[in-house]
Amino acid sequence: MPNFDWEYVLNSRGFTIIAGIDEVGRGPLAGPVAAGAVILNPPEGHVKRWLEKIDDSKKLTPSARQQATTEIKKHCQYLGIGLASPKEIDSMGISQATKLAMIRAIQKLDVQPEYLLIDHVKLVEARIPFTSLTKGDTISYSIAAASIVAKVARDKLMTAANEIYPGYHFDKNKGYGTKAHINSIKLLGPSPFHRKSFAPTKGYPDTNFEIY
Repeated sequence: MPNFDWEYVLNSRGFTIIAGIDEVGRGPLAGPVAAGAVILNPPEGHVKRWLEKIDDSKKLTPSARQQATTEIKKHCQYLGIGLASPKEIDSMGISQATKLAMIRAIQKLDVQPEYLLIDHVKLVEARIPFTSLTKGDTISYSIAAASIVAKVARDKLMTAANEIYPGYHFDKNKGYGTKAHINSIKLLGPSPFHRKSFAPTKGYPDTNFEIY
């Protein structure tokens, strides 16, 4: 389970506005990469019960992530979501697009963080002091909260995209390369929402079709 150890250490060093940063959606064949930025207020004494809902987003069911997001929005100080589009992913690569999404998430916060706790990525482009933590969403509540809100936001977007680009079942696969999704690409070709730089969509011409 995550904890506030890193946040408490940073507090002791004079940092009070600490944002957890994480991304979701690096690997899918379609849709944006999304990043969350969350500033929590570490409690004094015992951890509050709502924090028991916060964990690595990959370990939580969709229902648990939705409940956790409700609690995060209710109790956090500030929250931001940033996206980088499929076209941006294709033009700059997934690593730089991920950093772009993270910077956009930070910019959506109503306050400038003094310090960043980031899952894995070294975000020097933000020009804010940071620590990059391997598997940070299992270590820091702030990072875990960011991973959850980013995942919920991206899943909601992919579900909406299913109505615009039917046939790919984005509401179920969320853009990931399931067998059924790859078969849909072979049958229909990629949609404008697909990442053209990712196999197996690479090399396909854009598909234009009417939506009824």
